[in-house]
Amino acid sequence: MRFQVNRDVFSEAVSFVVKLLPQRNPQPILAGVLIEAGDEGLTLSAFDYEASARTTIEATVDDPGTILVHGRLLSDIASRLPNAPIEIAVEDDGGIAVTCGSARFTLAAMPVEEYPSIPEVTGSSGVVPADEFGTAIAQVGFAASRDDVTPVLTGVQLEVSEQSLSLVATDRYRVSLRDVPWDGQASEQAALVPARTLTEVGKTFGNAGTIQVAFSGSGDREIIAFTAGNKTVTSLLIKGNFPPVRRLFPEQTDHYAVVNTADLIEAVRRVALVLDRAAPLRFTFTSDSVTMDASGSEQARASESVDAHLSGGDDVTLGLNPQYLTEALSAVKSEFVRVTFTSSDNANKLSPVLITSQTSVDQAGADSFKYLLQPNLLLR
Repeated sequence: MRFQVNRDVFSEAVSFVVKLLPQRNPQPILAGVLIEAGDEGLTLSAFDYEASARTTIEATVDDPGTILVHGRLLSDIASRLPNAPIEIAVEDDGGIAVTCGSARFTLAAMPVEEYPSIPEVTGSSGVVPADEFGTAIAQVGFAASRDDVTPVLTGVQLEVSEQSLSLVATDRYRVSLRDVPWDGQASEQAALVPARTLTEVGKTFGNAGTIQVAFSGSGDREIIAFTAGNKTVTSLLIKGNFPPVRRLFPEQTDHYAVVNTADLIEAVRRVALVLDRAAPLRFTFTSDSVTMDASGSEQARASESVDAHLSGGDDVTLGLNPQYLTEALSAVKSEFVRVTFTSSDNANKLSPVLITSQTSVDQAGADSFKYLLQPNLLLR
């Protein structure tokens, strides 16, 4: 096999396909990138049985063929080669020669016959706006659990309903929800996608214009595919029943406070500096302000007030996890944020607060982002 390819195009393609591979793979063969050279150029693929990435780029192919080479090493080499065309060829001894300008590398070939087949997607599909989908992933993905003990909570639930695609994630202490427009088959479908894979999709395809989303497979090999331009990412779905968290979102939202988003983020970060790890931050919402109070170890204390507008009810005092709150506030893509105080039928149970966007003090935000956060008990 022998081909020539643009250095920048090749480097970007290799970087894309290796992003989803785990840093440490128990099977060395899965650390490889499959490169297929043919009449249509180069196809580069990576697969670890759970996620795959594939892209096709233009190249001058003198001798078609297929090779498998260590992906991260090839990515590191390609990103540091001089600004000149790259030539890659299989040598007589089976080694893979990479030449660019005066730089030359010889890499070991991995056995192509041992590499698993890349998943093919043949199921139903639809299209979502790439910018909105990328924003939605960023607004939802961080709320997924990082604890593998409960696998279903490490994923983001995608739900198709008529002309909308919903993204939902929870780690038991918070729930994040966002809808984006869906143009495609309207039949109800759901897919539980690993949050890590979906986050990479959002970063990679966020500026692509549109993304095609396809559902495929059955049984234990159900997959979802995301395609934009010449790039495709597939992911094996997480098996299990995602908790019915939608019912937790309140319908009535009369008792709420509106605060400047940036001001609240900065104040929370400052006051939380004195808190012990995982300790809640005390918030007191009044008619014209929200005051944050923190008591830490070694008699450290902090407090700060920010202008707020309270509507529909009495003053409220509660404790919130500052990290969980700032992550939600950072996900709100508006100048102001609405903090809604929900009610519960159980007098002994704290009711969650609802975080939504707010265009101005008097105008609710136009997006569908919702974030529920469970308060903490205040012990002092």
